[in-house]
Amino acid sequence: MRLIESFKKRKFILFNTFLTLYILINLVGGERGLFSYFDKKNVYQELVDKKETIETQLLSLESKINLINKNDFDYLDMLYREKLKYGTSDEIVIKLK
Repeated sequence: MRLIESFKKRKFILFNTFLTLYILINLVGGERGLFSYFDKKNVYQELVDKKETIETQLLSLESKINLINKNDFDYLDMLYREKLKYGTSDEIVIKLK
């Protein structure tokens, strides 16, 4: 009985304590908490880095496509020799890979 009466007298303090604990736990943990924020920040940075690499690859491919469309004979000759392993009889072919 004394315990119940004690709780009735101090219910405001207990309520505030539990409310504060609930807010602190959800602030640090939880889906929108501090740990989740740093995880999402790392994922965002990885996606930004991936986007930059994909954009550089895209620019490289676009420049190669433009060289092919313009019939750049030097680039076409380089592709022809590289893909088909072609060389004339007076050339020395050195493979660097």
